[in-house]
Amino acid sequence: MQTKESKGIILYNRAYKESDRLVKIFTEEAGKRMFFVKQAPQSKLQSVIQPLTVADFIMTISDTGLSYIMDYKSVRAYPKISGDLFSLSYATYLLALTDAAISDKVLDPHLFAFLVKTLDLMEEGLDYEVLTLIFELQLLDRFGVKLNFHECAICHRVGLPFDFSHRIAGLLCPDHYQEDPNRSHLDPNVPYLLDQFQAVRFEDLKTISLKADMKKKLRVFMDAIYDDFVGIRLKSKQFIDDLEKWGQIMKPEE
Repeated sequence: MQTKESKGIILYNRAYKESDRLVKIFTEEAGKRMFFVKQAPQSKLQSVIQPLTVADFIMTISDTGLSYIMDYKSVRAYPKISGDLFSLSYATYLLALTDAAISDKVLDPHLFAFLVKTLDLMEEGLDYEVLTLIFELQLLDRFGVKLNFHECAICHRVGLPFDFSHRIAGLLCPDHYQEDPNRSHLDPNVPYLLDQFQAVRFEDLKTISLKADMKKKLRVFMDAIYDDFVGIRLKSKQFIDDLEKWGQIMKPEE
């Protein structure tokens, strides 16, 4: 056991026995860890172990079993996200995707910062659909998937109306469309935007605005990429898909 202080974000908690909780925290300094909270409803930790809570935790870390939260400070939550069903659904998906992307106990401060910043921007009111697409795209590397949306996979030319080949796992320019009869037949703006998103800076995110039709095209393609190359299907993503099917009447007009 070692004592460590680190910023962390609550990914989820679940019941353990009658009143105890197991709490998964993604920490900046110790990676993802599972923490045991005894008699959580009566604990001073009750308010700080809810998902989407960020705090500086003082922890006792175990490399072989459960860890423990000793104390905390500088707590903050995301009230605007939590108060909107759609924003909350997308934020919950980002937490679950982060949990799936890296193993427990693996340090990944860059991913930690990326997750927190993405949630901060969502809390500020930026488009949660666009932020989620960018997060998914930049997380592909963590799943061992490296895709180039900048150049043709065959001739390496750039700046052309590209299409995507799942078989080749890359772009095809018009001169090489015939290399894959089952190419995706994308709107050329889809690979163009993905190329921009792969290198986008946080300060640029506030200026990104996409029409609903383009966001839908990007979503369909990103889902296909995750289905084909990553192969995970999270319950939180299924909830978003179901929400989109029956929840359009609840969604504010753009």
